[in-house]
Formats: sequence, structure tokens, C-alpha cells
Amino acid sequence: MMNGWNWTGPILDHHMHLDNTGMGVEAARTFKSAGGTSLILVHKPNFNSLPKNKDDYRAAYSKTLDMAETVRKNTGINVGVILGPHPVSWERQIDEIGLDRSTELHLEAVSSALEFTQERQAIGIGEVGRPHYPISEERWNHANELLIEVLKMAKEDDSAVQLHVEENSSETYRTIDEIRRQAGLGRDKTIRHYAKANLSDKFRHGMSCTVNVGKGSICNILDTWQNGNAPWGMETDYLDDPKRPGAVLGPKTIPKRTIELCDEWRKRGKREADLDELLHKVNLDWVERTYGWVPL
Repeated sequence: MMNGWNWTGPILDHHMHLDNTGMGVEAARTFKSAGGTSLILVHKPNFNSLPKNKDDYRAAYSKTLDMAETVRKNTGINVGVILGPHPVSWERQIDEIGLDRSTELHLEAVSSALEFTQERQAIGIGEVGRPHYPISEERWNHANELLIEVLKMAKEDDSAVQLHVEENSSETYRTIDEIRRQAGLGRDKTIRHYAKANLSDKFRHGMSCTVNVGKGSICNILDTWQNGNAPWGMETDYLDDPKRPGAVLGPKTIPKRTIELCDEWRKRGKREADLDELLHKVNLDWVERTYGWVPL
């Protein structure tokens, strides 16, 4: 799908949030105007009013599904939905409702999300994982035990998982890989979200990831990626938060980085056919293999 070093195939944002209190569907239109064709819409928790039971979670998930449908109808963009309870929600609710109930509620929320994946209203669960900030050793141990249970549930459902985790270089990949092994979930179904632009197998321990493609990321991607590495994708983690406009990265970013990747690939004297193959994998093949969803 290359045409004179221009990629004319699908352009997918692998992790984006949209919010009715923010730009909402207008952000999706902005993404499309820049060249975007598909996006994975990830459930965004309302930390000011966290769900108290499974019904609350179903209601919150329904709002995300409604947003996805609104985007489809008003923009023509293909949208895949990821639903799940955020690990920060679990950690915050411990002080309010206690460790046992917060853990129970988290698993109920995963169960509810899996009901939507079974109905194919969602393509996977997430973002689940563990808090990205320092917490007590006790809570850290509980977070890891809880994540094993979540991934076991995903394994039983054959669902893909997008993971929210801390940034601790290659060590994070190593420990997550160990946890997913204990749970029995395959690497092809375990995706680290908000990853650094280091795609070497040694750094990633063979795990899949979606790279937050800020400035300088394309050169780092091409410096570290080799054909045959584990799947990866490009994401913005766009928050659609009116208090933080453009955070984390704006909705135009993925189309812009796709153009940048094509330009850098050409500058390095690489074959156009190999670029075509790579972008086809990043935006289509790997996505279909991981989620059972075709972003066209």
C-alpha cells in the first residue's frame, strides 16, 4: 500500500481515550483529517466518581461503547473498544472500601468487561495492570497477585489485554512476562501500553507493546527494531482532558509519525517493499492476530 514512499493503507492509533467532557468525537475528526483511519478506544475511568459495584461498571463501560458508536456514525472511522478497570482505581479504593472489597470489585469489573468481549462489543480488556507510582510493599504484592488473576481470566476467555504498568526499563517487561507466564496468557495476547521506543527483543523480553510516539521516537524505533521482533504499534494515549489539552499526545500524532517513519526509512536507504510489509503488520496484520479485529 505504498505509493511513491507514501503509505496509503490503514493508520491506527492503538490506544486513545475520548471523553464527552473534552473534544469527544471532534478529536476523532481531527485524527481523521490528519490521515487516521482506525483507532482503539480505551475505557477512561472517572477518578472523581469511581464505580461501587458491577452495575456501575457496566454503566461506565456502556458510555465508552456509546462513544465508539458515535465516532463510527459521525466520522466513518473504524473503532475497536478496550474495556476494563484501571489499576489506579483499585489502589485508590482500598482506603475507601478496604483491600478485600476493592480487589473483589476489580475482578467483578474484569468479569463485566469480558462479557462485552464475548459479545464482541469489545476487542479486549484494559487498561489493567498495576499502579505506575510508588506504593507500599504490601499493596505492590497484592497488585501483582491481582494481575495474575486478571490475566488468568483473560486466558480463559482468549482475550487480549492492554497493560498499564510502571516505567522501570527492561525490568518491567521481565516481571510482567513472568506474571503472564504464571497466568498462562500468551505473549501475543499481552500488550504493554505506553512503552518506550526500544523494540529490541532483549529489552522487551519478547513481549508485545504499543509505543507512545513522542518526539525522537521514530529514530529510536528504527534503531532497535529488527524484522521478526514481537508485535508493536503506535499510540498517543490521548486523554481528551479539557484541563490538559493535547495530553498525552494529540490526535494528529500517529498520522504525522507514520509520515515521519516513511521519510526516515527512505533516508536510511531501506527497501520500500520492506516498509510496506512493516506498516501492514503494525496497522493490520498484528492487530487482527492479537484482537481478532480487522481495523479497516
